[in-house]
Amino acid sequence: MHNWLLVLQAVSTYCSSLYQHCETLGRSIHIVNLDPAAENFNYPVAMDIRELISLDDVMEELGFGPNGGLSYCMEHLEENLDEWLAEELDNYLDDDYLVFYWPGQIELFSHVPMLRNFVEHLNRKNFNVCGVYWLDSQFITDVTKFVSGCMASLSAMVQLELPHVNILSKMDLVTNKRDVENYLDPEPRFLLSELNEWMAPWFKKLNKSLIEEVKYLLVQVPIRCDHTKLQWMDFEWLNIAWLALFHST
Repeated sequence: MHNWLLVLQAVSTYCSSLYQHCETLGRSIHIVNLDPAAENFNYPVAMDIRELISLDDVMEELGFGPNGGLSYCMEHLEENLDEWLAEELDNYLDDDYLVFYWPGQIELFSHVPMLRNFVEHLNRKNFNVCGVYWLDSQFITDVTKFVSGCMASLSAMVQLELPHVNILSKMDLVTNKRDVENYLDPEPRFLLSELNEWMAPWFKKLNKSLIEEVKYLLVQVPIRCDHTKLQWMDFEWLNIAWLALFHST
């Protein structure tokens, strides 16, 4: 039975650190690039969607823009899951770990069905899958950005229905760490009070509904890392991610 980790935002530093860590531990890990616009990697890429289709070719030949071209590439990938992907996966053993590096466009995780269909394809083949969602730490320095980031994360959780890990990135760029600490495990009453202060009075009912969603769906972002390397958190996030992965069995 294979183990999979879906990186739900394109974060090359994460994949590089994960690869180095697993190499140190002697674990067999393979990074799979599913971003047709990716260019350079500082780690080996075991499978690469650009061997199937590239964004530059689609834009040049079909005249699409970046977003339209990306959607076309993802649809083409979906059409070739049983051929290109299945053939590539036959090269790996049951105890291998595979990490998928996805494009960062939020619509792929929130409402476009392609990624959900991809996950269902893996589940039908009896794979263990865990999602890792990256959120820029700048998104939780005030309550409005925090709620926005939570809703984006929730949309991915609901869409994919996977064991899910939230990770804050670029923590070294936050000037006041206390601004972030206030939102890691906040009290709903605190959030509602802050949100009502920021928003116009006629949004109070909507604010209450949003905070209830955040409260009951338990979206938390407890794992933090630097934008260039993993700092004091070391690899606690890795253990949590693998734990979530194994709990999906």
